[in-house]
Amino acid sequence: MPHPAPFRRLGPLRQAALCLTLAVGLVATTARDGLAAPVELNAAQVRNLAINALDAGDPGLAIELAKVVLKSDPKDPLAYYIIARSYARLDDPDLARRAAGYAYRNADAGPARFEAAQLAARMAFEGKRYSLSQLWLRRTAIHAPTEADKARVARDYKLLRRVNPWSLRLRGDLRPSDNVNNGSDTSRNIIDGVPDEGTISGAGLALSGLIASLDIAPTYRLHVDDRSMTSLGARLYVERVALSDSARATAPEVSGSDFASTYAAMTLTHARTVGSGRSRGQASVDIGFGESWYGGARNYRFARLGVARSWRPDDETRYGLRADAERRYDARYTTNDARVLSLGAEFGKELANGDTLNLALAYQDAEAVSINGTYSTVSMRGSYTLGRAVGPARLSVGLVMGYTNYDEFLFSLNGAVPRTDKSLYGDLTLIFDRYDYAGFVPTLRLRTGRKDSNFSRFSSREFSVSLGVGSKF
Repeated sequence: MPHPAPFRRLGPLRQAALCLTLAVGLVATTARDGLAAPVELNAAQVRNLAINALDAGDPGLAIELAKVVLKSDPKDPLAYYIIARSYARLDDPDLARRAAGYAYRNADAGPARFEAAQLAARMAFEGKRYSLSQLWLRRTAIHAPTEADKARVARDYKLLRRVNPWSLRLRGDLRPSDNVNNGSDTSRNIIDGVPDEGTISGAGLALSGLIASLDIAPTYRLHVDDRSMTSLGARLYVERVALSDSARATAPEVSGSDFASTYAAMTLTHARTVGSGRSRGQASVDIGFGESWYGGARNYRFARLGVARSWRPDDETRYGLRADAERRYDARYTTNDARVLSLGAEFGKELANGDTLNLALAYQDAEAVSINGTYSTVSMRGSYTLGRAVGPARLSVGLVMGYTNYDEFLFSLNGAVPRTDKSLYGDLTLIFDRYDYAGFVPTLRLRTGRKDSNFSRFSSREFSVSLGVGSKF
């Protein structure tokens, strides 16, 4: 924080006398002809004396002088900043951080707040309050005066993430959609091209509305050394739906809460660095437990075991494999009383021009008590992200293809028959890096596509536009 040039330095005895006199009011003493004569000082002059005392190596006197200024103006940001720097010199990071916080709150937006928040972040770090230090770093990002300062804050945040045993992933999303319930695009119940006797109710048709979601995932490192790490993580995903007027007219028997979903899980993970050279990477094993809710009631509980192996042959390339075995139990419906096996593979490459290519392949096999919950599915997603901004945003495009097979599926009085679903979805994501606030950036995502099934109830189309918030760090 910039400050006025200090007064000429005073000797320790005169500083002490000055401090005692100022404790009563903004009055200083000066020697003249061997006599002490009172001299009136304004707040700015006393601040300068406090700065002079701090620069001269007397933080205790600087604190007392700054407190005198605060008697005149309890919201003087520079006085609080002087106190914060003084307590930092006295190796009291807790009091220094608190004083820097007062300086931040009372300072004008801009460089003054940037310097106060930087000091608060540094003091929180020295006090081993790492999460609080990260919070203050995000505040510095709000008031960083230059792009170089913003880049420095981002680097400091990433370094602090390595030190802090706690980490938090947070994302919010608001998505208008013409199919919030994954409903059918036809009211006729057609199976393999043959109309069935029944029709699809309004609740089973595609309904428009607004989807809001919040994804919170904290993690705590239990142990870490040069080659391994053990962590405990949690995740809470909440999705809520508000139906449009037209949707309520189509399906008056349902409300948005009937399509609300919640997912909660706890996971213990042990990861270890393995290999060397082109085979260097990481291997991990994790075990998780959790619950899923839908429509205000529990869907099922689950226990999951997973293993993964990743490779980083160079700084631009990564690929990995993953396998999961999940057991779902205490299910509301027998379709979710199941065991689920999943396999996945991914590949990522940063190209010479700075663009990034990502590919992911997933396979899942489920065997449930009900034949309607027994299926196998395979999907592939590819995405391409431009390294340079297009206008105010970075651009990413993605394509998802999927195929699901049910050997038998019962949906009519005519008995069970095979069911197959084919899906194709595309998305376009804009990441507005230039409009960050406290290290958070807005994202805009457009998604469109359709799913075709030999059961018309499960054929659907979707177009949605989502506005989200993600971390730049």
